[in-house]
Amino acid sequence: MFSRAEFDRRIARARDAMASAGADLLLVDSGELLAWLTGYTVSETMYRAALLPREGDAWFTLRALDEAPCREKSWITDVIGFADTEDGQTAVAESIRQHGFGKARIGLDTNSYCISAATFMRLTQLLPEATIVPMPGLSDSLRWVKSAEEIAVLQQASVIADKAMLEIARQVKPGITTRDAAAIASGVFLRGGADTGEVGPVVKASGSHEFLHGVFKTEAIEEGDVLHAELTPRVGNYGARMMRPIMVGAPPAELTAAAEKLVDLQDRQIAAMKSGAIASDVDAIMRQGALGAGLRPTYQNVTAYTLGLYTRTPRTSDFSRVFLPTSNWLLSEGMVFHLYATAQGLGFSETVAVGKDGGIRLTQSPRRILPVVSS
Repeated sequence: MFSRAEFDRRIARARDAMASAGADLLLVDSGELLAWLTGYTVSETMYRAALLPREGDAWFTLRALDEAPCREKSWITDVIGFADTEDGQTAVAESIRQHGFGKARIGLDTNSYCISAATFMRLTQLLPEATIVPMPGLSDSLRWVKSAEEIAVLQQASVIADKAMLEIARQVKPGITTRDAAAIASGVFLRGGADTGEVGPVVKASGSHEFLHGVFKTEAIEEGDVLHAELTPRVGNYGARMMRPIMVGAPPAELTAAAEKLVDLQDRQIAAMKSGAIASDVDAIMRQGALGAGLRPTYQNVTAYTLGLYTRTPRTSDFSRVFLPTSNWLLSEGMVFHLYATAQGLGFSETVAVGKDGGIRLTQSPRRILPVVSS
């Protein structure tokens, strides 16, 4: 999926962070950082970790059953497998001692979902002479700015999202169910090269914006209904996202006007997504614009969040960088976001990369209510 030069770039970034924190060894256990740094990731059925020294060769300690796929996918050649009769945390700690780092300063992302209180205490008990160096948020911050190779993979995922959305719109007819629509998208995903057939929320839209996190269920779409489709294909674990409203029959004039206003505000946001822009300023374009136009009574959710690597994690979205009125950080070229707006039963979103002079849309489907002419 990625060149060795790309991994060398990532290793250098991780080691720079280690140097700043004063860590001799980096313990990597979150699924996303494992994938990003080593090329291989696996669920935490049993505890596992990759270990990166500030100087010297890295190694990977994991369940023996996962040893072969790790060797196939990763640039790391020192792969240590342990039997299911062994304890994963003990195996990781033992590998640290055997590699000469039992008394080292060990950096770890204390925000990692794999560092539970029990795991942290267990590791400190097993490595009593080591010093733990907290590096909270490292897994996210290292990955905020995407390389050209990463953006190319996100573009592949975006193409799949575009194809699936247009295929749903082509096949929707009165009486089709949300499950039917999801199955259409799933087929396009798998045939198009996505990692899985998981498609994202496909629901009947209702209310103002509450449908966004609606529970998936089988509902028939009839004349005048809006089918909300959010598609989330992943390629090599890199996920693109896109929302569109699909309506059976011609949309009424007031709904068309609302859609046009949302898209216009979003276009202005995209244009403002240039390197050096303040995130809260970009957020205000949609938030204040939608409220000022009367499209929503309140606007409490974010208007964008980070896109990139998605592995088997407890979270389905990466909120380590979001657009809110309090987001007083600067955008950098190469950051990628899911930019979304919802109101009056409509949802529009794009996968957008931050460019030097403005945002670059990676998803390209028509930005309007996609009409379905009933027979």
